[in-house]
Amino acid sequence: MNNENNNENEFNNELNDKIDVNFNNSSYISEEDNVNTVNQMNNFLGSNVIGTNIDEATLREIDEIENNASVSTNYQKTTGDNKVDTGVNKPLKVPETDAKKQRFKYQIINSQGEKVKGYIDAHNISEVKAYLDNEGYQTVKVELSKDIVLGSGKLSYSELAFILTQLSTYLKSGIPLIDAIRILEKQSVKPEKRRIFSNITYELVKGESFSSALEAQGNVFPSFLINMVKTAEMTGDLPEILDDMTEYYTTTDRTRKAAISAMTYPTIIFIFAIAVITFILTYVIPTFVGIFEENNATIPTMTRIVINTSNFLRSNGFYIVGVIALILIVYTILYKNVRSFKKTMQTIYMKLPIFGKLIIYKEVAMFTKTFASLLNHNVFITDSMKILSQVTTNEVYTEIIQDSLSYLSKGAKISDSFKGKWAFPVVAYEMLVTGENTGRLAVMMDYVAKYYDDLHSNYIKRINTLIEPLMIVFLALIVGIVVLSVVIPMFSVYSQLA
Repeated sequence: MNNENNNENEFNNELNDKIDVNFNNSSYISEEDNVNTVNQMNNFLGSNVIGTNIDEATLREIDEIENNASVSTNYQKTTGDNKVDTGVNKPLKVPETDAKKQRFKYQIINSQGEKVKGYIDAHNISEVKAYLDNEGYQTVKVELSKDIVLGSGKLSYSELAFILTQLSTYLKSGIPLIDAIRILEKQSVKPEKRRIFSNITYELVKGESFSSALEAQGNVFPSFLINMVKTAEMTGDLPEILDDMTEYYTTTDRTRKAAISAMTYPTIIFIFAIAVITFILTYVIPTFVGIFEENNATIPTMTRIVINTSNFLRSNGFYIVGVIALILIVYTILYKNVRSFKKTMQTIYMKLPIFGKLIIYKEVAMFTKTFASLLNHNVFITDSMKILSQVTTNEVYTEIIQDSLSYLSKGAKISDSFKGKWAFPVVAYEMLVTGENTGRLAVMMDYVAKYYDDLHSNYIKRINTLIEPLMIVFLALIVGIVVLSVVIPMFSVYSQLA
């Protein structure tokens, strides 16, 4: 009897030690899996342990139960509830730390025997080496990067659309997500872009979800895309959502380029006009002033105004340039950091006679397009509003969206918060009300987005058609005034010489 008790106590001690080690060391086993493991072990104990000797086969069976729970949890965490397969079954174990990541520069030898240099963000050199070894590379050198990085590394809408198209194609072809990211990394020519994909691969190898890997890159990827990827991880339709995001960012890029194109020509004409006028006033007019003074020519009022303007520019030119530069700097700082100032300026821009409608059409099209995309992928309205408040950069619309969240929390309709808002056109509001009443809100928002996209494009064409002749007339008028101010006194000089 004593021998049986000793065997039972010895087994219990050994079993508890194994459970403690497993629970303390593994960062990938969830509480549910631990409970399941313990239950299975307790059942095993109740039927087989008491009064028996524990052999090696029994211990191996217990080990197998623990390992199965660990591997299952690894896969579940990596794939996002078994919906999106990242191709990583055993994540790279990295000690968790709150320290800020640093940029490291590494040199490796790849499978083809070529030396490759790259950058990666990690907490320390050991993490980088562990990651490179896990990827199958021969590490030559890893050091803290001291290179100066130009630019934020943020992807443009056109680059984003192209990347999403490739990623969707790879996933539809059956390529695991992590291998698709590796392909994008190898295709990248710019080191900064290659570093982004390398960091994503690193996060996926650690066992993070795809959305977490994107979010870890800072402001490289838009918050709207990250939230849509989170939705895909819950629903399992990542390729479809990537296709939708491709279309979204392609349309957004097309709209943005159209707006830039509409402003490019008048901006160039305006800058050219200012440069010509400044040159005439500072270099040409002073030459004629000397001629007028030598011949005691009669100087009309228009010519005196031009001469006084010329003297002012020549005497205070540097101060004028400095004041303009200071105003621009102060304006930029306030616009980026002071929310009330940004909202005030955006309100002024949106109420301008010609360009105000252009801004409103663009913002409404973007809002409804994003809203429709979220609703089409079964994102709740409250969550959609929170995402929209992060996506928009216009403080006027941010305030409207925040009001809608307040209305929704009180049980009101979403249309109540948009009623009577000057920045939200009546047509869009009526379509919003119709969508709520008919239960087809996503469809209605799609219609509104297309309508205001077309309205925005047509308005840009109209502005181009109107501005081009106006700028030519403006330039001709200014140059004509300056020329007349020189020619009229010359008649007086010629009459005196005659």
